[in-house]
Amino acid sequence: MAHVFDGIGEQLVSWVQRQPMFFVATAPLAADGHVNVSPKGPIGSLRILDERTLAYLDASGSGAETAAHVRENGRIVVMLCAFEGAPRIVRFHGRAEIVFPAEERFGELLERCAFDDLSIPQARRSIVVVDVTRVSDSCGYGVPLMSYEGMRDHHARSSAKKLRVLGIDGYTEYRRTKNARSIDGLPAVDVAAPVADR
Repeated sequence: MAHVFDGIGEQLVSWVQRQPMFFVATAPLAADGHVNVSPKGPIGSLRILDERTLAYLDASGSGAETAAHVRENGRIVVMLCAFEGAPRIVRFHGRAEIVFPAEERFGELLERCAFDDLSIPQARRSIVVVDVTRVSDSCGYGVPLMSYEGMRDHHARSSAKKLRVLGIDGYTEYRRTKNARSIDGLPAVDVAAPVADR
């Protein structure tokens, strides 16, 4: 049976910090648009800022569905599940906003959150800030027990190689074109300038 909480309390924060990863789901408004679910990690790239706000550091990837959907309609759900210990699933439903590296607020959030980063600084695509409107948990009986071995280093190695081969301008252009639109054609990520200093 699901429980709905008034906000993100200290016990829930402690539980979140013990999980290895989280998932983010969004959808476009169009009835024939593609719903998206993305795995995210490490868990230190997610920060709970207060009882109704969380943020996570987003790195460049093969697509940019979350950014496109959030820019269009703001709807988002962040989900975590226990792969060890007692079974549990926690969902944070809310409205999100995308803060890009060119914005002054990006640097402020980066400093405040002190995220764990799975990649290189130049791969930082945005910070997603979520105004949480519903906090709930459920049993999680269907989630398998799995042991955590550690994070992969592939993103950092791949991004560093692209930066080395293409240079900062080429890498910026690669990110600009690769993440410009969602698979449904919605505007996604704005890569305005190199972000090596952030």
